[in-house]
Amino acid sequence: MKYRSLIQPTIWRTFGEALREGLAPNRGLYVPESIPTLPQGFLKNTTLQEIGTEMMLPLVGKDLSSGQVQDVVEDALDFEIPLVSVEKGLSLLELFHGPTAAFKDVGARMMSRFLQCVSSDRLTVLVATSGDTGSAVAQGFLNVDGIDVVILYPSGRISHIQEQQLTTVGGNVTALEIEGSFDDCQAMVKSAFQDEELQRCRPLTSANSINIGRWLPQSIYYAWAAAQTDQSLRFVIPSGNFGNAAAGILAQRMGVPVHSFVAAVNANAAMRDYLESGVYQPKESVQTISNAMDVGDPSNRPRLEWLHNGSIEQMQRQLSAVVVGEEATKRTMRDMWSRSSMLVCPHTAVGIHAAQGLEVSDNGNDLTVVLATADAAKFGEIVFEATGEKPEVPKALQGCLLKTKSSVVLPAQYEALKDYLMESRA
Repeated sequence: MKYRSLIQPTIWRTFGEALREGLAPNRGLYVPESIPTLPQGFLKNTTLQEIGTEMMLPLVGKDLSSGQVQDVVEDALDFEIPLVSVEKGLSLLELFHGPTAAFKDVGARMMSRFLQCVSSDRLTVLVATSGDTGSAVAQGFLNVDGIDVVILYPSGRISHIQEQQLTTVGGNVTALEIEGSFDDCQAMVKSAFQDEELQRCRPLTSANSINIGRWLPQSIYYAWAAAQTDQSLRFVIPSGNFGNAAAGILAQRMGVPVHSFVAAVNANAAMRDYLESGVYQPKESVQTISNAMDVGDPSNRPRLEWLHNGSIEQMQRQLSAVVVGEEATKRTMRDMWSRSSMLVCPHTAVGIHAAQGLEVSDNGNDLTVVLATADAAKFGEIVFEATGEKPEVPKALQGCLLKTKSSVVLPAQYEALKDYLMESRA
């Protein structure tokens, strides 16, 4: 399988090359040359790991053997992803049972293992995070030989436990606390990838969803959800950078039976406005309690356009977006606790509120699935404020709360990041 840049279609890479580069020249995103079609019946009588292997094999191509792909999937996806019923016609796909209690464990763990298979060079994984990406990447790459991890996060804009996860890892992981927004962090990272002088001095790769190694594996859990039910599926996806939505639509194109997709967004509504007007206009990000979705200029928009052949009309038929405000988010968290004794994180609450406002068919065979993106304990203070209940902290998260934070504070300026990377290179 070859991968091409969405900005310069003449640029082609193998899976391994695109994985190592992260971002194509001129900030282009890589996409596969074609979308493979999975065999009919591949979802029947199978496991999560078998589905993952089946989906990744054609996307990886000849860069890895089938045995290597199977080993990567089985090692990375060693936790449960259950489909849990909330009420008639509505279920949650719980994606937070991995080591950092967030859905990004799926992509980050698989990417780290893929990278070990295809690269023998010393690399720096440079990543911007709005909350959960950083901790998933940190754990996925912790103490991996030949890899340094540098994580940029917006100061004061992530939860306490998220910050502890980022800043207490140690080893080969460094946290850079940026005095700005997530969009600032993301812009700094993208600038670094285009800096030839820096790349010669310190080769970089990305672990954001701009990297195919993070993006492609997210398609697996859509197939796994479909394998757990015979009902017709509609997915509601809490969305920020829209990598998750793009992965779901990729899964559908590969043959996973999905009726439609709904992106649930907070006040950062650039994609909702785009889907309604047909004109894309990036915006400054707005800080909310669902901070991992505070993205004003989603990076994966070009992939969504590619998946719909560049047609906004086609995209509008397949994907819609619903904006959910702060009070509605809190009210949904409170209602979920009072009605179902379930504590949910604010991002999942955004998705649930959007789902409950959708028209529901009465034929009994339709199921709306909300992606439950993080354990409620990662946002314990917000959950307690909304519900009066303190979520129990999973054992996987307890250790970081006892450690001392260690971060490097930088202004939201690319030159500051470049200077740091040049001066701290191994």
